[in-house]
Amino acid sequence: MTHAIIVAAGSGSRLGADRPKALVDVGGAPLVAWSVRAFAECRSIVVAAPPGHEEDIAHALEGLRLPPTTVVTGGATRQHSVGRALDRVPADARRILVHDAARPLVTPRLIRSVVDALADEDGAIAASPVADTLKRADGSGIVEETVDRAGLWRAETPQGFRAEVMRRVFAEADDALLTRSTDCASMVERAGHRIRLVDSVTPNIKVTTAADAVVVAALLRIAPEGDA
Repeated sequence: MTHAIIVAAGSGSRLGADRPKALVDVGGAPLVAWSVRAFAECRSIVVAAPPGHEEDIAHALEGLRLPPTTVVTGGATRQHSVGRALDRVPADARRILVHDAARPLVTPRLIRSVVDALADEDGAIAASPVADTLKRADGSGIVEETVDRAGLWRAETPQGFRAEVMRRVFAEADDALLTRSTDCASMVERAGHRIRLVDSVTPNIKVTTAADAVVVAALLRIAPEGDA
C-alpha cells in the first residue's frame, strides 16, 4: 500500500506572493492542487499546510478526485512538517511518498517509477543529472575550482521510502537533525540506507521565483492531460 505526503507549508517569500506558495495560482489552479491530483492512485494523502491556512488548502483541493485526504498543520521547517504528516499516515502503509507541492509538473508516470524502484531498495528519489558546469567559490565570490559534474544529480521529489524505514528514521531524529535536513533522503542516507536515483526525464521544476512560475505555467498548458 502506497501513501503520500504533500509538503505545502512553505511561505513563498522568494516568490513574492501575497499568500503561501502552495496557494499561488499557476496555470489556472493552485500549486498544491496540481501536485496532489497526480497522487490520486495512492491509498491516502496527507497534506502539510501553512499554519493558519489549513482551510484554504482544503478548499483548494475541493472537486478533485482524490483518495482519503487529510490536511495537517505544518511545522517550523520542511522536515518538521513531514514529521507531523507522517504521524497521520495509516499504520498499514508499506510505502510512503513525499512530494513538494511546489513541483506541479510531477506526473503519475514518474510517481510509479519511484514506487517501482522501492521493490529492491529502502528509498528512491526523483532526480536529474547535473548538466551545467559547476564552480566552487570562496566567501567573496571568487572561483576556487571547477567541480567535476560526473555522477552529480539534483535531488527532486517525489521521494519514496519503505514505511518502516521512514518511520524509524523520523522516530530517532532529534530537533537539530530535522532543522538542518533539507530532504527526507538525506536523513535516510545518514541512517545507512541505500537510495536509488530515478531519472525524472521530463521537467520537474520547483517553483521558487516568479520566473519559475511563468515557465511552469507554460509547460502545464502544453502537458498532456493526466500524463500517464
